[in-house]
Amino acid sequence: MSRIARLYTWVFEAVDRFLTQWMARHGVALLRISLGVVFFWFGAVKLVPGLSPAEGLIRETITFVPLSVFMPILAVWEMLIGLGFITGKFMRLTILLLFLQMPGTISPVFLRPDLVFTAFPFGLTLEGQYIVKNLVLISAAFVVGSTVRGGGLVAQPLRSQDAAPTLRARV
Repeated sequence: MSRIARLYTWVFEAVDRFLTQWMARHGVALLRISLGVVFFWFGAVKLVPGLSPAEGLIRETITFVPLSVFMPILAVWEMLIGLGFITGKFMRLTILLLFLQMPGTISPVFLRPDLVFTAFPFGLTLEGQYIVKNLVLISAAFVVGSTVRGGGLVAQPLRSQDAAPTLRARV
């Protein structure tokens, strides 16, 4: 390998190592804060009639409670989830609130599929896409939740000799 190729390899490795270590160090916190901003924002717009893109879907789906009662409760609920993620405080409660809220967000799929699908099961309306994006929010909450006991991401996998011993079946 030429000197220039070795230099490029060394620079690439150094930059790659720096970036992956930076992402491992800060990625979960950035994900947590991003979740918080999304939930706080989506909640806050629900406090202003006509501003939330989800309002029509909610109006058509939730018919057993007056919208004037339901929307502010949902808005504050989502804003509390957002504040929990933004501050990083009460993470277990925050994630519990998120998971208690998620069945409501998916309910239009079962209660009003005509508002979710243009062609079942793959053609989604804009409202359907709004619901499906919750899969990403749920997965992100899993990642953030996996760190509540102090864990985190690592940029380098354990070497095999550093790994914890595994149990093996006796033959």
